[in-house]
Amino acid sequence: MNIRGKLIIIGGAVDKGSFTETDLDKNVANNLNFFETGILKRILNESKHKQESRIEVITTASKIPREIGPEYVKALNYLGAKNVDVLHIERREQASDPTVLERLKAADVVMFTGGDQLRLTSILGGTEFHDIILYKYYNEEFIYAGTSAGAAAASNNMIYQGSSSEALLKGEVKITSGLGLIDGVIIDTHFVQRGRIGRLFQAVVGNPKVLGIGLGEDTGLLITNNTEMEAIGSGLVILVDGREIKDTNLTEVELGQPISISHLVNHVMSKYDTYNLETHKMYIRSSQYSEELKQPTD
Repeated sequence: MNIRGKLIIIGGAVDKGSFTETDLDKNVANNLNFFETGILKRILNESKHKQESRIEVITTASKIPREIGPEYVKALNYLGAKNVDVLHIERREQASDPTVLERLKAADVVMFTGGDQLRLTSILGGTEFHDIILYKYYNEEFIYAGTSAGAAAASNNMIYQGSSSEALLKGEVKITSGLGLIDGVIIDTHFVQRGRIGRLFQAVVGNPKVLGIGLGEDTGLLITNNTEMEAIGSGLVILVDGREIKDTNLTEVELGQPISISHLVNHVMSKYDTYNLETHKMYIRSSQYSEELKQPTD
């Protein structure tokens, strides 16, 4: 199936007071730290009408929606975007408001902010608003962009809880359904900065067909046709591939006990590198090898 929309998922650096971590500043306003303008500029460049595109910033996941929404508008206006507004959807009934739905139908880009992805899915999941997003993504030149919680919620399977320090203890990582724009992956954010590699390990060992995607801050993926992924931004994307796992004790240990995994494959992507979700091949843009020898990595 040819998917006309584009998916841009970003590792965060916005609204760092998101879910389940206990060592972050409790005043989430003190954690605001926008990712660099390079990613926002890429969103504009990929959009249907570029700087004229209609952009709706959706703050549903955030604990501070009235603060964070205008900051996005300011940042996008600075880059030349001329048609940006904020949709504050804080209750499920608002996701069926005719005015809200008309604004969504007119949008070329939706930008989901950070915060709590469980709040995002519990408010929007299964609503007419959700249905319109899915329709536009599959059938129109439309961009779903999400940072932090907005990125984590994009896939069918979504991590919503699990501390970094105890992530490889059985049962520590909690997974539920996301917004369902892309299947076959599971996404974690603030990945390098918060040491969340263990969360993806546990998510993948429980279902090795699913590719784990760990997004660093100021880093993201541009995904076209739910197949081709390009790394964007200044940091790293970690991919966790469980298809070649040879052994684990996952089903033999009790809840709360450490998990062992043998032969778990990882890839590290940086800016302009690509990975194909159908062939599971990665291309390193600035390979140290000559063009004649350059091959996709397995």
